[in-house]
Amino acid sequence: METVVDDERWSATIANIEQVAENVKEAAFGYLQAHENLEFLNGKKPLKISVCLSDDATVHQLNKEFRGMDKPTNVLSFANLDFSGFAADNEPYDEIELGDIIAAYETMIREAEEQGVSLYAHFCHLLTHGFLHLSGYDHQTPVEATYMENLEREILQSMGIANPYEGE
Repeated sequence: METVVDDERWSATIANIEQVAENVKEAAFGYLQAHENLEFLNGKKPLKISVCLSDDATVHQLNKEFRGMDKPTNVLSFANLDFSGFAADNEPYDEIELGDIIAAYETMIREAEEQGVSLYAHFCHLLTHGFLHLSGYDHQTPVEATYMENLEREILQSMGIANPYEGE
């Protein structure tokens, strides 16, 4: 996994941010490998993922360009699984390119404060959310949302992070 810190406030706020991202990735994919039947986790090829820790302006532009939403959001995921031919496209390569995750610092800080949680816990939650999107999970329907939220709870619990949906 490649973690790029575009906005240094991430590193100033969460110690060892790159290692934290790696730990979240290991927890998420470890859980999925143990509990879900996902072909790409069969261990034959390593996964390639890019995580960019950026700011509202960057995420706003990407959200507008790719989702038609003229505002920032907390995290964007660009999953290669969403494209037809994903398996065939990865066949000749030594690794599987799952996709990219981009996080917005200001939005995450604001949401963490509003929810009364640490930026660390909120970051771990939303990065887990992003990894699930890269793995093919979505929340377009109530059934999908419930399933995805349950996966998030289980993964976060394995990292000692409280249920982010408690009290909803």
